[in-house]
Amino acid sequence: MATIDLHTHSDFSDGTSSPEEVVHAALKAGVKIFALADHDTTEGVARARTLCAEKGLLFTTGVEISTREHDQLHFTGYNLDIKNAGFQAFLTKNRENRLNRIRQIIANLQQAGIEITEQDVFERASNVVSRAHVADALRAKGLATSRQDAFRQFLVPGKAGYVPAAGVTAIEAIQHIKQAGGIAVIAHPGISSSVWNFPAWKEAGLDGIEIFYPAHSYTLKQELLAIARKYDFLCTAGSDYHGPKGGRITTPGINLPEPYYSRLYSKLFSV
Repeated sequence: MATIDLHTHSDFSDGTSSPEEVVHAALKAGVKIFALADHDTTEGVARARTLCAEKGLLFTTGVEISTREHDQLHFTGYNLDIKNAGFQAFLTKNRENRLNRIRQIIANLQQAGIEITEQDVFERASNVVSRAHVADALRAKGLATSRQDAFRQFLVPGKAGYVPAAGVTAIEAIQHIKQAGGIAVIAHPGISSSVWNFPAWKEAGLDGIEIFYPAHSYTLKQELLAIARKYDFLCTAGSDYHGPKGGRITTPGINLPEPYYSRLYSKLFSV
């Protein structure tokens, strides 16, 4: 068993720490394989890679892509060619979709009588704006006690600020990862179980499932392991670490048992 983390976020998306701070947290936690997987951007990758190389931490290029099929149906990509022009154009379009969604969320909140401006939100984002930045702005105004509380009060279906997810389909997300030479993995699948379609995703090129995830119960892990065996998927692990101020997991690193670790290692680092 080894401690790895293929699902972390920096302040280039909705994390609260710099790429270097995320790497240092991973090192402190004894992580052996690390990926920075920011939402719809690879801008923090070079900084994380440089520090990992200096510290001897195994690193793989990562990104997390949202879909329009479910608010939490996300796919992570690893070993990507981040210089691929087509892939970067794809990420740029995703960021534009995010921006339009956030503007509509802010407009909806304003219509509901909540005093919030685009500046309140956008000044909190260094690269990719997200609902987490809206939540932080609401918290700063004393309207919520945490990011999670802001989501519950304002940003989930049925609440004033909710706007459906925009962007690509799951198939498109997988295909774009594959076209950039990457390994495609469904992130935190327990949150999006209502829209699972593993046969179609396998056909599109899905390589793996993030099975070892903090919110996954033992029963869910067993169900996902059975799916992984059926479709010969890789089994991965990630904490979804957003930094100490993210309001979620406060320490990166998830244990990945053998033989899943050895197979994943070979896939990520085979020459």
